[in-house]
Amino acid sequence: MKEPPETPDATKPQGYIQPLGKIGQYDLLKKIAEGGMGSIYMARSTKDKSVVAIKVMSPLYVHNPVLLKRFEQEYRVASKFNHPNLVRALEFGTDNELPFLVLEFVNGESLGVIISKQGKFEELEGIKIIAQVAKALNQVHKDKLIHRDVKPDNILVGKNGIAKLTDLGLVKEILVGDLNLTRSGRGLGTPNFMAPEQFRDAKNADIRCDIYSLGATLYTMLTGELPYKSVNPLETWMKKVQNDLPTPRELNPRISERTDWAIRRAMDSDPDIRPSSCREFVEDLVGKSTRKSTVTTPALDKTEAKQPIETIWFMAYNDDQGKQHAVKGTAKAIRRSFKDGILEDPLKYKLAKSVEGPFEEMKVFPEFRDLAVHLTKPNSTPNSKTQPADPVPNPTSEPTRIMTGINRSKSGTPPWVFYVVAASTIIAISLIIISVIYLK
Repeated sequence: MKEPPETPDATKPQGYIQPLGKIGQYDLLKKIAEGGMGSIYMARSTKDKSVVAIKVMSPLYVHNPVLLKRFEQEYRVASKFNHPNLVRALEFGTDNELPFLVLEFVNGESLGVIISKQGKFEELEGIKIIAQVAKALNQVHKDKLIHRDVKPDNILVGKNGIAKLTDLGLVKEILVGDLNLTRSGRGLGTPNFMAPEQFRDAKNADIRCDIYSLGATLYTMLTGELPYKSVNPLETWMKKVQNDLPTPRELNPRISERTDWAIRRAMDSDPDIRPSSCREFVEDLVGKSTRKSTVTTPALDKTEAKQPIETIWFMAYNDDQGKQHAVKGTAKAIRRSFKDGILEDPLKYKLAKSVEGPFEEMKVFPEFRDLAVHLTKPNSTPNSKTQPADPVPNPTSEPTRIMTGINRSKSGTPPWVFYVVAASTIIAISLIIISVIYLK
């Protein structure tokens, strides 16, 4: 990297920034961030005067083959995408044996910086940003990749309100693996935002790990609090496994019960409980499908068309004699029936948007999913489930209590098993700590 001339050119136009130095064909204008592997600069091309961001690897790591591979991988992966919510990689090169990565410049700040300045977000504003990131992450998943490091510091928000996901250096290819960038027993990523299975071993990471991290990011945005803060890595892992975390509404009562439930589902210690896709997570947040409906609506006259129309749902169930029945009603009416105890077990009913069907389980539909999906109980193992976490409390009738007992694990797991598991992971987690200290 070349140093700039000591004396600035007085003939330059007003607003001109004297370069800090030069790398490749780019003048480095100012440092905008410091990362674990190097520094990020705002830079200007000497050819077309375009403004870019340049990530320059620290000289301390240029001879580390694993970190070099990650640096190259970030360019290889990011350069293949052209998505409005993903930071584009433009060029990869070296200058005097110093690797650098040229990225799209985002005129804004990271979510981490914004949260540190302003505190928590309003709920709707936070959901709008997370929905954009979910679109980017969904594209990454479609390309058979796992990000593995979704967190506020890796999400940039421009002054135009557009959010962009960045830092693809830890991606894992679902079918190929992680290109030897991790070793078994190491949990790459950021502990506070990592799913427990990724925390234990990064090679276990799948789409649901990214969704956990996305949920943890929204948790931080809406509460202003870091999940699992002020605890050591081992305690963090133990708390994650037991879902030992204040709910979003406990920290910020203004959060709606639906959003609270959606975040808790995304951060459930059991991967099978979490949404299976980013689309499903967004549907959980907004309470409706993001897919276009295939159900046609009868033609309406101009007067009727001005009035909002509530979808009519058809619900099928079997009575005690095994005879099938079907009833219809709005989503609001059906949910109210569960609240009032008229209907008790959501798992007994199937829904459709037309009388012809097809009828499917309630958990398929975002409007009712929170009634049917069982979340893992706090301070318990992933095998112990709660009743569906309904934004409207479930009835407390005797049949409901009996159902609750059925859904809980009757055998249970002896406590000593968890201590053995915890002890067996101490060595692995110690390796994480050593690797983090080494990278710093």
